[in-house]
Amino acid sequence: MDRWLVVGLGNPGPEYAGNRHNAGFMVADELAARIGGRFKAHRSRAEVLEGRVAGAPAVLAKPLSYMNLSGGPVKALADFYKVDPARVIAVHDELDIPYGALRAKLGGGDNGHNGLKSITKSLGTRDYLRLRFGIGRPPGRMDPAAFVLRDFATAERKDLPFLVDRAADMVESLITSGLEATQNAFHSADLKLSGPPR
Repeated sequence: MDRWLVVGLGNPGPEYAGNRHNAGFMVADELAARIGGRFKAHRSRAEVLEGRVAGAPAVLAKPLSYMNLSGGPVKALADFYKVDPARVIAVHDELDIPYGALRAKLGGGDNGHNGLKSITKSLGTRDYLRLRFGIGRPPGRMDPAAFVLRDFATAERKDLPFLVDRAADMVESLITSGLEATQNAFHSADLKLSGPPR
């Protein structure tokens, strides 16, 4: 059975842990908790955990290179574990999707996301799976670069565990059921936020 490579994108270090940009790390941590394993340092400049996700052999990874250089570790891991790009799932924050929405897709552009830009360049293809964790647009005139490096707001944090859990479900679904079935099952069920409208 071919192996999967599930990459949660984020920035290493405690000061970034709660940032919107670290949604991918949060989902990777949830998947690690489900399979009862711990991440270990790997020579590819990533933390990795080998195990079975939804019954399939998989490697969970969190690049330690900082977001804009994620491609190097991802390419090194894909080569090391002999994983085809079509079996790579990148989990990342997405400004163009409202908070509470999760989307899966194959290929496409990077929408200005430096982690995706780096992965596409290093893999030499756009044709890998993405799980897009909606974080919404920054308020007012705030610079998107500053917004993604802020922690989730108090109202958002109330719903964050549910969203991370659901995103982990989607990764499992991509592995067991494929892209189209995952889109059909999950895209219609965006979270209706419990806080006031923003």
